[in-house]
Amino acid sequence: MEKEKLKLTSSEIGTLWGEYINGTAVDIVNRYMVSIIEDEQIKALFEDAIKTFEKQKQQIVTFIKNEGFPVPIGFNESDLFKDKPRLFTDIFCLNYLHIMTLHGLLGHSTSLAVSVREDLRYFYDSCDNDGKRMYHQTIDLLLEKGSFQRDPLFYPSKNPEYVSSQDFTDGFFGKGRKLAATEIISISFNLKKSIMAKTLSIAFSQVAQTKEVRKFLTDSQNTADGQIKTFSKIMQKDNLPVPKSWETEVTNSTDSPFSDKLMLYHIGFLFQAAQNYHGAGLASSMRTDLVTAYEGTILKNLLVTKKWYNLMVQNKWLEQPPLAPNRTEIAKQV
Repeated sequence: MEKEKLKLTSSEIGTLWGEYINGTAVDIVNRYMVSIIEDEQIKALFEDAIKTFEKQKQQIVTFIKNEGFPVPIGFNESDLFKDKPRLFTDIFCLNYLHIMTLHGLLGHSTSLAVSVREDLRYFYDSCDNDGKRMYHQTIDLLLEKGSFQRDPLFYPSKNPEYVSSQDFTDGFFGKGRKLAATEIISISFNLKKSIMAKTLSIAFSQVAQTKEVRKFLTDSQNTADGQIKTFSKIMQKDNLPVPKSWETEVTNSTDSPFSDKLMLYHIGFLFQAAQNYHGAGLASSMRTDLVTAYEGTILKNLLVTKKWYNLMVQNKWLEQPPLAPNRTEIAKQV
């Protein structure tokens, strides 16, 4: 079959649908942030991010329409309340763009991995290139501003070594060893993501318009805070520094720039995405206390996402992705 005549598979349609929903949510936040940012260098990065997504969004819409699927609703100008007071500092906005760029890079890689049709593969290639460019730019600017938080430094040993004792896995009774560099990858990564989720939960809870959404955001803040404390304690036990918090980068504003639907979705997305990262951390952990910490964190996140799902459905805010054909119902129509 000629490659240009290949129909998109369910997985390919699913990635496009997810890229559209998540992309439009972040785009609305970016549009608010660019309106309040005073630093010209940071503002320029956000303007670039907005233009880049607009180009990607148009291509996603074309792919979806050409396959005969309805374009998702996602998020739009109705979810952004303009001319509202500043809710975040400039430096938090830059950190937000950096973290969301990381999410985008990982999402594009997954989308590329399940794509077969050539035009879609090249589209995700271009998205990945855009994401890598923004990744470098956000890091460079954070370093220039003195605000990039690097992971702990290790000092080299003289020679490579093999594991020589079962104590290597012990993390509870003090007989084992210090954290491995391979374990710190996920700990540090997850700490930064949890700090972002907590900070956004604090900000959103200040401005949420409905009681039930505000309560969920407060609960998610407490859940993220518990996860930060759990993994920070493990790092500090080995005398390693932990990333700083960003709570002070949130102003005292109580005037919401976003719809409750957008804020609720955004926090749910962060907790859902965190499950992938915590799962990766669990898979790479060889110390028993780390395994226990990740298992507990994953279970608590499941409780958060269950509450999130119920609240989204209750408010009719959860958009349904394309479903497999219901063969039973189709047969009844014959």
